[in-house]
Amino acid sequence: MTYASNRRINKTASKLPTSPSMNFDSERRELVERTGIIHALDVDKLEDAVRIAREVEPFVDAIKLSWPTVMELGCKVVIPAIRQSVSLPIIACFKVADIPEISTQIVQKAIHWGADGITLHGFVGEDTMKACIDEARRYNAYTFMVTEMSHRGADKYMQPHGEDIALMAKRLGSYGIVAPATRPERTRLYRRLVGPEIKIMSPGVGPQGGVLGDAIRAGADFEVIGRRIFNAPSPGEEAKKFAEKLAEVRNRLPSLRA
Repeated sequence: MTYASNRRINKTASKLPTSPSMNFDSERRELVERTGIIHALDVDKLEDAVRIAREVEPFVDAIKLSWPTVMELGCKVVIPAIRQSVSLPIIACFKVADIPEISTQIVQKAIHWGADGITLHGFVGEDTMKACIDEARRYNAYTFMVTEMSHRGADKYMQPHGEDIALMAKRLGSYGIVAPATRPERTRLYRRLVGPEIKIMSPGVGPQGGVLGDAIRAGADFEVIGRRIFNAPSPGEEAKKFAEKLAEVRNRLPSLRA
């Protein structure tokens, strides 16, 4: 980060409440299925993040923030800034993967600064997953456990264990799982394994090769769309188009998890 960009972040952050008052531990926002879209807001300028979040708010169900954005702008800055700009829930896509003691600290800090949900990497094992889920429950926050990722490399090392991870998520009471939109047949398998109650979030729509609507047809609740929206000349209009197209898919499937 350059000195100039750091000054811009600090200038914007100075408009927010001071750190001691920014404690969102008791303020969780429900993740409601309206459009079936979660926007992956992977930008590195705070003013862009706030502007795009506001533009897409009517057409998406949540904002997902990942490590590059949080590392560039700071967890204490970007999560509260987005939270104070829109009424959407925020999912910290941190894919937590450490020993239980460290992982629970990550969960706690993400929630403290305004995240409503957080993603966890199931491959690290049941002790870490249980600790993270229990910690999130203390604050009524929700967890999404990653079964397998959406890129090609996940086929070799993650996919062979994905079904066990999905069953672990169900056993431990995770709010949801992450399944790839790039492989809807896997999403369909995971839906059969976890049943109708657990939410499924499916990333990979767009540049990675996932086709809009395929994951929803396979039983997912939410499809994650990032670059196709935030790189568009008008992110709000682009999100609206996706929402309208996905509404057509959802209307043809009145009982997605029957």
